[in-house]
Amino acid sequence: MQKVPRSAMAALVVAAVLLTIPPAQAQPTPPLSPAAAPGLNAVVSAAPGAKLAHTYRRGCPVPPGRLRLIRMNHWGFDGKVHRGELIVNRQAVNPMLYVFGRAFAAKFPIRRMKVMAAYRGSDTAAMKQDNTSAFNCRAVTGSPGKMSQHSYGNAIDINTLENPYVDTAGRVYPPAGRRYLRRDRPVKGMIRRGDVITTAMRKVGWQWGGRWAHPDYQHFSANGR
Repeated sequence: MQKVPRSAMAALVVAAVLLTIPPAQAQPTPPLSPAAAPGLNAVVSAAPGAKLAHTYRRGCPVPPGRLRLIRMNHWGFDGKVHRGELIVNRQAVNPMLYVFGRAFAAKFPIRRMKVMAAYRGSDTAAMKQDNTSAFNCRAVTGSPGKMSQHSYGNAIDINTLENPYVDTAGRVYPPAGRRYLRRDRPVKGMIRRGDVITTAMRKVGWQWGGRWAHPDYQHFSANGR
């Protein structure tokens, strides 16, 4: 019988051991962390009273304790990174971090992002300034008898000038947004079907007002209203 060299015998033993080890299972890609987008640098805290001035009052649908202030970076129309603030329902924090994380990664521009206290709760003033905001305890613009979803902190308006709202009477808010009713052309800050904003919102289950018969292109909400 031919003698097997020691080195060859060692190799056979290693091979036999390897054959007994089950193949590694492919690991699923972990879900994207809401704050994973580099540079978003989001900080979440309780909503201070000063940030709720003129926007919260007794009788609003949600108490201040259920609201959260998000401070985060966003790209501006000037191509630079700016620090913005948004107040949302605590249940909306993770969805909004995901959406704005995706928006930041894609360099989607946002004109400005200030809490509504900066406008004394005036939706008209905020829209005129092309502001992006969420919580504001108020009626639906153009329908004073109906409570807005913004009152719950579960709705957001983005780039209000480039994404105007048309009410049931055909009035455009803000009026200067009328020139952006044509949606078949790329415009900086405009929200369009299939873009990074609508795709991310759909991913977190929020619905777009741009699909309504009387479109509200700036508006997204958790319940589609």
